[in-house]
Amino acid sequence: MTYRPWIEAGYRCVIQLPVQWGDQDAMGHVNNTVPLRWFESARIAYLEQSGVASALAGEGLGPILASLQCDYRRQVRYPDQVWVGARVVALGNSSFRMQHAAWSQQQQALVTEGSSILVVFDYRAQRPQRVPPSVRQLLEHFEGRSLEPASS
Repeated sequence: MTYRPWIEAGYRCVIQLPVQWGDQDAMGHVNNTVPLRWFESARIAYLEQSGVASALAGEGLGPILASLQCDYRRQVRYPDQVWVGARVVALGNSSFRMQHAAWSQQQQALVTEGSSILVVFDYRAQRPQRVPPSVRQLLEHFEGRSLEPASS
């Protein structure tokens, strides 16, 4: 049976990344900063696949990272591959909350999970903006469900 836990977990966007030799630290496991880059790559893939990146750019807006949290569950070592998922779980007035998770192919287990908050931002005016209706619609369509409100 193929290992694909992100399907049951409800992740619509999942990317596969190789663990690089240089990702390891002096302790011989992936450095604590690396999963944050994995989450970033999955976030970008999500924004592109959902159409949100283009929709925001069309409005002269972009996302800005306001918060990032990560919980480390298991050590990861080279060589390995990880599957990294991103999904939107809450939608506020000017922000949305994402969940992230990474699974190891070698271990067939969840190795790290976390969350981030992205704010819709007008970079010219240097201030947050309301989530445009078109972006709300894209997020809910991509997730296949209504999104709960988030404080923003």
